Amino acid sequence: MEFPRFTFNPKEGIDNPALVISDDPEPDPNPVPRLCQIKRKEGQSLGFRLRVEKSRPGLTVHQVDPWSPAELSGLEQGDRVLEVNEDIVENMEFSRVVEKMQGCGPQLFLLVLKGEEYMEALSKGMDIQALTRAYRGGTCSRPRLCHITRDPALGLGVSILPIDGQKGRYTLSTVPEGPAERAGVRNGDILVWINGSMVSTLTYSAINKMVKRSSVHITILVIDSESEASYIRRKLPILPILAGSHNLPHRPRTLDLVQGSDGYGFLLRQERLQSGRIAHLLREVDVGSPAEEAGMQDGDMLLAVNGQPSEPMKHEQIVRTVRKSGKSVRLTTISVHGREFYTQLNLSPLSFHEDNLPEEEGNLKTLSSCPGIQYGQSTDTPSSLPCPRLCVLEREESGFGFNLGCVQHEPGTFIGQVVVQGSGHRAGLWEGDVVVEVNGQNVENKYFEEVVTLIKNSESFVKLLVVERSGYERLKQNGMSITPGVILHSTQDSEKPEDAFL
Repeated sequence: MEFPRFTFNPKEGIDNPALVISDDPEPDPNPVPRLCQIKRKEGQSLGFRLRVEKSRPGLTVHQVDPWSPAELSGLEQGDRVLEVNEDIVENMEFSRVVEKMQGCGPQLFLLVLKGEEYMEALSKGMDIQALTRAYRGGTCSRPRLCHITRDPALGLGVSILPIDGQKGRYTLSTVPEGPAERAGVRNGDILVWINGSMVSTLTYSAINKMVKRSSVHITILVIDSESEASYIRRKLPILPILAGSHNLPHRPRTLDLVQGSDGYGFLLRQERLQSGRIAHLLREVDVGSPAEEAGMQDGDMLLAVNGQPSEPMKHEQIVRTVRKSGKSVRLTTISVHGREFYTQLNLSPLSFHEDNLPEEEGNLKTLSSCPGIQYGQSTDTPSSLPCPRLCVLEREESGFGFNLGCVQHEPGTFIGQVVVQGSGHRAGLWEGDVVVEVNGQNVENKYFEEVVTLIKNSESFVKLLVVERSGYERLKQNGMSITPGVILHSTQDSEKPEDAFL
């Protein structure tokens, strides 16, 4: 059977109902942030300069060194930084942002937007944080680094179960209100990392042996399945440095020292640890010296001087930095047990340090006074102190949109995980906030179960008075009672930019 030959006539075109020619879809008008994963070697700088100035809103990447880790990651001059290791930095103090970047260890994850796209978004009245949430996905929450202490009766309060047909993947089943749940683990979470090891490389038998060897406590990294899907979509590895972690023991401390007539009263020594690493240790703390009064103990390891990490510095450099500070210096330290804890987990202690650096001269953003704080005798001025926040949450079908955490067998609670776009998020709760009051009742000395009961008994609304953890510690050190207040920000007229080379 012969078929008629087809001859194309350009004037008539093609009459074929099976052929559908459609227009290209309209491009998304909203700018899309991009992720820069910066990897550096030990002692190597990140290779860029971060700046904030009055004439340019946002945190600006001012200079990127050629062939540096920053340039190799795709970071460009003029980029605006939106997130640092999954932390939104739009309303974060510049000094704190710098500290987070400097203490990141070998990897740093920056979510950025091109400068021109950032300015265009602002001119159109776009919500910059909404762009980051859209990029992440509305149901995505950060992974959680949870330190679980074994209970004599309940054990760890969690079971690890292999996922059928998926090698190297495990889910968790928790005991209601047991040690694991109090540490931030939720039933059905995916186990990612345990005691310094990624579980994808471990057999079920090896994980069970690891848990049995951990007679007192374990530290695990977990994430819910929906958030895991978001991380996979964004090709973002799930690592401890990206996690919300507020129940880890042995946190780094910030010591503010004022020089006395005989100096600071301690010796700095460079010593080799059992692991083979060279560390700067604080020794021979004099009785009654400024160092002892600030809480320094013999054998503490020095982590940073005035916010600058000391690990890559030589002994002489640290001494010069301290001397250049004049009559006062701020040291970030960690105890002997603390450094052993983080070494065993292969984590950088500075990654989990929450204290703010001191404000530098010429800063553009300063805290104004908080009318809700009762001031006593203190070296801190009202303008430099943190302010509590009164957050009013409306109950939804799924609850108030946050998890509560605590330190095992100790009074006091904090905000564990805040559900993105949930009631707690909209009310202004932050991960790590210390809970001071529930519905006007002080709960600083109440245990986890009592605080949970108070919140559960709230009907349609609950009022929480909270303070950032580092701010809470500073207020307590200054002997101040905490009552409802408001965080306010002001902008100085100075044109001098805040600037940091990273």
